[in-house]
Amino acid sequence: MKKYKYLILVVFCALATMSCKKALDLKAEDNFGDGTFWQNESQVNNFMVGLHKLFRDNQFQFERLGEMRGGSFSNVDRQNTSLNELPIIQQDINENSSGVTNWAGFYGPIFQLNLFIKKTEEITFLAEASKSYLLGQAYAMRAYYYFHLLRTYGGVPLRLEPDASNPNPTAVSLRKARSTEAEVLAAVKSDVDKSVSLFGSAASPADKSLWSPKAALMLKGEVYLWSAKVYNTTADLAAAKSALNAAAGPTLLPNFANVFNSANKNNAEVILAIRYRVGEAEMNNVASFTYSTFNFNGAHYKDSTVTAGVGNFLVDPLVLAQPNSQQVIQRYGYTFELFQSYDLNDSRRNATFYDYYRVNTSATPYTVTIRNTALVKFLGVIDANKRYFTDDWTIYREADRLLMLAEIANAEGADPTPYIKPVRDRAFANADPTPFVNGGKDANELAIFAERSKEFVYEGKRWYDLRRMKIGNEPLVFKVAGNKYGVLDKGTQGYKILWPIEPAIWTNDPLVKQTPGYATTNPNK
Repeated sequence: MKKYKYLILVVFCALATMSCKKALDLKAEDNFGDGTFWQNESQVNNFMVGLHKLFRDNQFQFERLGEMRGGSFSNVDRQNTSLNELPIIQQDINENSSGVTNWAGFYGPIFQLNLFIKKTEEITFLAEASKSYLLGQAYAMRAYYYFHLLRTYGGVPLRLEPDASNPNPTAVSLRKARSTEAEVLAAVKSDVDKSVSLFGSAASPADKSLWSPKAALMLKGEVYLWSAKVYNTTADLAAAKSALNAAAGPTLLPNFANVFNSANKNNAEVILAIRYRVGEAEMNNVASFTYSTFNFNGAHYKDSTVTAGVGNFLVDPLVLAQPNSQQVIQRYGYTFELFQSYDLNDSRRNATFYDYYRVNTSATPYTVTIRNTALVKFLGVIDANKRYFTDDWTIYREADRLLMLAEIANAEGADPTPYIKPVRDRAFANADPTPFVNGGKDANELAIFAERSKEFVYEGKRWYDLRRMKIGNEPLVFKVAGNKYGVLDKGTQGYKILWPIEPAIWTNDPLVKQTPGYATTNPNK
């Protein structure tokens, strides 16, 4: 979407002009005044482009919230560079170190969506099909933001109207307490259901960077699966399955790496992705998951046994030394244990990670002192001798649909093999050395989680998977016998499945209370 690069000033101009309107009841002179903006289809479409641009701006926040606490990030510096966000990675979050601030920054985009929904529902010049499609996109996007907020904080303030467009807003009138988790979940369900209804029988477009009917169905499947398993609303399994089955049509690509290839955007597997292009925008943070060429120091090798001979040390094997604008360095790293969990013949292994080793060649025999990986998934392209991180970031794709259906089948007591097998067959080029075997509910759940952990690295899913998926009656996020993936002790850290808020939030709005379980200086708790 090349329109992204214009940043769509109308989104912000519409806000600025509202404060002028209450002072002088005059039409704004510029074309983006409140009285002149919502006048034609082009303006409405451009606002929607702006909403997608804001959505793209939150890509790393989606990744942070959905994966960083999932146990796959390393807290060990392996390349003499400081690591970022260790409190989140180590579950060391509290009121004064909340990990993210300002409700993850999502209320800004939510307000814009509220404004869009209100104005678009009021206009009469759009053809009904166009109006419904645009509103379908808006309701799906708002549901997606609130779904992240629900899974992050539990209950949050529900703002479903453009409050600041009130002609006489005050700090007091804009205060809002946290709704309950049940209320937020109900709002998310309402929005996604409305989105699916508004899209109706409309076809999903070839451009996979826009919210679409199939993307809304995927979101509905994920929301209702969460409701069924986290809140024990078992009846919602049927709704989740129905939505995911209705999203059928995309197909797995034969080659896993091609799903993310910049030259293969809008491919048959992708359902929804955030778009990046050379000269438009990059997925900047991927650069922080690679390596620093200055820290190889003539002591790192691709081969841990150094069979190619001393002196053949690494310099810049991934051609990262000349990025377009990003500093390439390892500020985040995945655990080496995650890399080792892949079978050697699993094509996802080398399409996701580049492994390398620091070797002491002075010792006899040679001694490996550091085992490390760089993320090569989403590595982008080289254009005019520079690296651009312009692979699309996938939100929903066919492998996700299949593995959610596997999870639903398992929860229903059915055999999930038909859904797991295609994913593993693709990973092993139809030569799976250890095909999945239906082994009972707990064993199946762990196998599905392991598959998702290998399939969706850096796609923002593992933390949410840990919270949703279960062994026995316990979420995988908790440490229990037979579950090697748990990251929290339920007795002492159970409250940490939800994130805390920082004091600035409840200082500015006394109606807001701290997330339950966290020590707080909030007098209203």
